[in-house]
Amino acid sequence: MQYMVLIYDHEAKWESLPAQEQERVMTEYREFTTGLVKSGHFRSGDQLAPSATAKSLRGREGKVLATDGPFAETREQLAGYYLVEARDMDEAVALAGRIPSLRIGGSVEVRPVIPMSAPA
Repeated sequence: MQYMVLIYDHEAKWESLPAQEQERVMTEYREFTTGLVKSGHFRSGDQLAPSATAKSLRGREGKVLATDGPFAETREQLAGYYLVEARDMDEAVALAGRIPSLRIGGSVEVRPVIPMSAPA
């Protein structure tokens, strides 16, 4: 089964880290990703650009409104994701528990993916 692992970080906290610490965390991410690939759990994953680059769309009164920035004002911003293959939620959570952002105060959300079939 596939699981979406959503990674949330404090952008301001990340920016305040010394460059050496940022590089260390990014090295940990490269090593983590390599491990997922080698173990066969990796399906996809990417880092996201800062939330200030986002556009949020909302449907209101039959119209689509676009605004700058993320959907909600929060302390943590969506920073990236992994799509992983795991036997069950316990295995997915164990994999996600090794994500480097957790070491610097980030959080991770794990959700089962409900596959959609292609339209006929």
